[in-house]
Amino acid sequence: MDRGLPKRTLGLTGLEVTQLGFGTAYSGEVDDEQAERVLNSVLDAGINFIDTAPDYEGSEERIGRYISHRRDEFFLATKCGCNIAPNGEGLDPGHLWTADRLRRNIDQSLSRMKTDHVDILQMHNPSVEEVERGELLQVLEEIRRAGKTRLIGISSTAPDLLTFAETRAFDTFQVPYSALERRHEQMLHKVTEYGAGVIIRGGVAQGRRGSDERWAKWDRARLDEIAEGVNRYEFVLRFTLTHPACHTAIVGTSNLDHLRVNIAAAKAGPLSSGVYSEARERMAQIGEKPDE
Repeated sequence: MDRGLPKRTLGLTGLEVTQLGFGTAYSGEVDDEQAERVLNSVLDAGINFIDTAPDYEGSEERIGRYISHRRDEFFLATKCGCNIAPNGEGLDPGHLWTADRLRRNIDQSLSRMKTDHVDILQMHNPSVEEVERGELLQVLEEIRRAGKTRLIGISSTAPDLLTFAETRAFDTFQVPYSALERRHEQMLHKVTEYGAGVIIRGGVAQGRRGSDERWAKWDRARLDEIAEGVNRYEFVLRFTLTHPACHTAIVGTSNLDHLRVNIAAAKAGPLSSGVYSEARERMAQIGEKPDE
């Protein structure tokens, strides 16, 4: 019997999400035909959590074009603060933290994705000062009351992460974490103590920047010696999924073979406690330790 993808409850949100989610940041790297194939394959495999953003080139449009008719099969998270160009057509670099920008982001996102609401609307890496200056929590609550999002989240990192968590204003947090990037390892536990759901990004350590540096840590820590025949990408993904606070990890790919490997890794389950502890110890020995 095929073992289905494991699910976790996303904090206190009540959403039962597959621990392997799908991130669409790579959408602009493939043509429409491949994008349609990948998005539908994601849902066919049972993945029920999809993360996107207005500034992931073409991602929201493709969700609307290719899987909006399957909207009842997945939870949908997008982001706001993304800087819309003056003509309203494209996006400028960076983010803009104003009430008008958040309202325009969500309205355009809903139109692109052909849906009347998202499950989670996340601010896209603002600072505490930017959120306070723009009184943006009030704006997000306004958007929620209008029925355009069910939940409010934020993509964040230290040092702002715990300050945001302490407000108890956010239902979910999206945070970078993997065996090769352990900075937030302890903070994730603290986030869940406030009842928030945790969405991990970068859980396979194949980000657009710094990937070579991260994988050099693998070699220095000699993790091949304890990987027990599992390839390094599967090992790192399973390490991420082993963290008790990992409710879902969004992993993006435009390659169906990679998608199948990720699904198999998630179905294989967490690492054994002994291997998990040894991996953390080896990473600590080369200086890759979590912040306190």
